[in-house]
Amino acid sequence: MMRIGLISDTHGYLDEAVFKHFEDRDEIWHAGDFGTIGLADQLAAFKPLKGVYGNIDGADVRAVYPEHLRFKCEDLDVWMTHIGGYPDRYSAKVKPEIYTNSPGLFITGHSHILKVIFDKKINCLHINPGAAGKQGWHKVRTLVKFSVTGDKVHDVSIIEMKR
Repeated sequence: MMRIGLISDTHGYLDEAVFKHFEDRDEIWHAGDFGTIGLADQLAAFKPLKGVYGNIDGADVRAVYPEHLRFKCEDLDVWMTHIGGYPDRYSAKVKPEIYTNSPGLFITGHSHILKVIFDKKINCLHINPGAAGKQGWHKVRTLVKFSVTGDKVHDVSIIEMKR
């Protein structure tokens, strides 16, 4: 079993509470818009970090983190990208691949809108953890925690932090 802490859209702001909320996690996954490479380095020094760059990230972040990251967690096929849309509204960049070679878990950021949706058409769980930073229109900063055993996601929980 792997215990994952999922975060996105930090925009250069990392609340100290993130470390408390993710202390029991095996890895942290960041779905883009780190804001600074220093923020990514802080997370990576705390726990193993997987991430993708977002549209506001500079060359320093893009040199380390890809636009799309597809990998296995346990037996689960995971695809993480910053701008990917969501079920029935996937972005043009991911649409052809997601319908022909769908993952079991599709993670996006960008919208600052927390979503956990199962796409029955492609048998895929979509998670957008919302935004953990202070920039943007969101009223509540959010994180997501979950576990993966084999090819199943379970124990999904949402953490809300005051803006």
